[in-house]
Amino acid sequence: MTKPVIMDTGPLVAIANAMERHHTWAFGQLKHLDVPILTCEAVLTEACFLLGRRQHMVFELLESEFMQIGFSLQNDWVPVQKLIRKYADVPMSLADACLVRMSEIYDGSKIFTLDGDFKIYRRNGRQVIPLICPEQD
Repeated sequence: MTKPVIMDTGPLVAIANAMERHHTWAFGQLKHLDVPILTCEAVLTEACFLLGRRQHMVFELLESEFMQIGFSLQNDWVPVQKLIRKYADVPMSLADACLVRMSEIYDGSKIFTLDGDFKIYRRNGRQVIPLICPEQD
């Protein structure tokens, strides 16, 4: 069984936009990842906003089954709210909280991100979250 990969906004935007700084790195990671890659609606919202006229690419990735929505805030808003409160000093976005919660739900998962805050966040209280991220910014 493969370990799930959970997509954050940064790599999604970088994959969809060749002009993004991390496009080559993010796109290069795809050949090492099993599909579908999981994400949440909060990430899709952020990505669509950042991509502007290119937001259609987010839906093309969903349509191609490269990526799936693997989380329902309706079912997990209480633990997400607790995470946002715990990391209020960072501060933690809704998307980040959903991804941390997803990493708790999907055993053995890794978060595909450009966001250094995930090095601070912990899942299940104190566990380091495995990441797929560039070595340097």
